[in-house]
Amino acid sequence: MADEERADGADGAVRWLDAEEDRTWRDLLTMTQLLQVSLDRQMRTEAGMPQTYYTVLAMLSEAPGRRLRMSRLAEITTSSPSRISHAVTRLEEKGWVERSRAEEDGRGAVAALTDAGWDVLHRTAPGHVEQVRRVLFDPLTVEQRRVLGEICTAVLGALESSPHGVTREECAEAG
Repeated sequence: MADEERADGADGAVRWLDAEEDRTWRDLLTMTQLLQVSLDRQMRTEAGMPQTYYTVLAMLSEAPGRRLRMSRLAEITTSSPSRISHAVTRLEEKGWVERSRAEEDGRGAVAALTDAGWDVLHRTAPGHVEQVRRVLFDPLTVEQRRVLGEICTAVLGALESSPHGVTREECAEAG
């Protein structure tokens, strides 16, 4: 490559991936894409809803009073406000979630998990957890699981601190 095409290394040279890094990078991209497709396929087949709707129900179930401000729900699901609003609208149509104004200030919207939504979540959670175990944890040894956790923590930290990094909050804003 010409010198003008080189960038980002401390000495101006490109830090190309070696063969093993390139293979790992491509495998990681493929793995994360296939993992999402697999979890979504399982959820649609067994529960009749996309994975994203299940995630909304799960996050609401873990919140105090089973309620979250829509902005916070977007943040913790790394979704945009418009995507969360769309998902909550669909979940409202099913009777699994209710939306209301925030009691504290009357400005923000709050999503709340209904009893029907709670029941759906409890019926679908075992299949979801089994699929996560089957495709992510069962193929790994105990040591590999521990290392995977450490890897995730390290990469998430790098994503937040790098010059072009992103936080979960920013992901929700940009989503």
